[in-house]
Amino acid sequence: MVIEEDRYRIHRLTGQLCDSDLETAYRHSIQQRLSNEYSLALGIGAFIFGIYVLSDYFLLGLALEFFLLLALRLAVVSTCLLIAFKIRRGKIGVDGWYTLPLWLLATGIILIVPLRPESFSTQIIAAVVAVLGFYLFIPNRLTVVTLVSLYLTSGFLVALVAFTDANLVDVTRTAILLLTANIIGFSTLLRMESLQRVQFALLNNERGRNQALNEEIISRKLLEEQLRTSAERDALTNLNNRGHFMKLAGKMLQRSQSGQAPFSLFMIDVDHFKRINDTCGHCHGDKVLAEIAEVCEESLRPTDVIGRFGGEEFIVALPNTNLDDAQKVAERLKREVSNLSLPDEMGTQSPSVTIGVAAANAEGENLDALIKQADQLLYIGKRAGRNQVVVGRDGGGPNADEAV
Repeated sequence: MVIEEDRYRIHRLTGQLCDSDLETAYRHSIQQRLSNEYSLALGIGAFIFGIYVLSDYFLLGLALEFFLLLALRLAVVSTCLLIAFKIRRGKIGVDGWYTLPLWLLATGIILIVPLRPESFSTQIIAAVVAVLGFYLFIPNRLTVVTLVSLYLTSGFLVALVAFTDANLVDVTRTAILLLTANIIGFSTLLRMESLQRVQFALLNNERGRNQALNEEIISRKLLEEQLRTSAERDALTNLNNRGHFMKLAGKMLQRSQSGQAPFSLFMIDVDHFKRINDTCGHCHGDKVLAEIAEVCEESLRPTDVIGRFGGEEFIVALPNTNLDDAQKVAERLKREVSNLSLPDEMGTQSPSVTIGVAAANAEGENLDALIKQADQLLYIGKRAGRNQVVVGRDGGGPNADEAV
């Protein structure tokens, strides 16, 4: 399996990621597993190295060499177990103490040769097993394991020549066995290291793609929200636009009719708005519309719906609201608008609105008919002098309440 991206390239001899930052990230990702595996390997290695004290006793008895070997094995075993325990408990990191037990084990195996020179044939097997064990049981450190294994190989061969009566054939055979063990172990660990990093790279790539996909999804959702808002909201006042208001109010009216609940609606028109535009300019006119829209929205209940119907006209739907309550809301809204202060360049005249209020009386009355009725009431108020609330009573007949 090949990682095509150059940043995930793996070194052919070390099995590590060529990118140092990625290699650090990989090691960090396996830190807990590495600590558990290494502490377990140290425990097994210490046990195997220590159990050979029985062989020392059977071969040497209570001679000085036996006690030297015993001291050596105790030192190596206790050091390995102590470090394994501390790594397991998380009191020390793997990186700082990784090599010490390996060098101790390798040195201990080498020192056995001069202390038990007559048993070098069995020690050859132990050395081969140790080399393979280093490669197979010590995780994620190919370079360190290779150095320790080569140190063990060379040191063992030197000790074999210096302290035993092994002939050239024995030394050659031993060298071939140890080199074979190194080649097999190195190749196996290199493959394992490479495969693990390939898996990490693939997973990292997949996470990157997932993150990019999630960001794309979020971006699309934001875009959809913006498009939905632009399709539903009036750009100037940020109220519902006419189409969206009709959709919301239509559903409200249907629910009110199904539950036989009152439903009111009123139309709002800004008085003398053309004069404001002609006198102060459309920029100030837009500002007046925006401020009036804000005041209207704040004067309504959370259940009410307001929209910009067009130009200087606004429309409000009030579910579960009879005419009397709707009139109170409209009067409050008209009063809040009249309290608005205009910029100095627009003069001292306060803005005002005229409101036509209608209620759905017939079960089959549709929204368009109700809007038409409220619009007619609105124009009655405008013809009657503006700045007033006109309420349709008794089948739609108007009742004008002029502002003080």
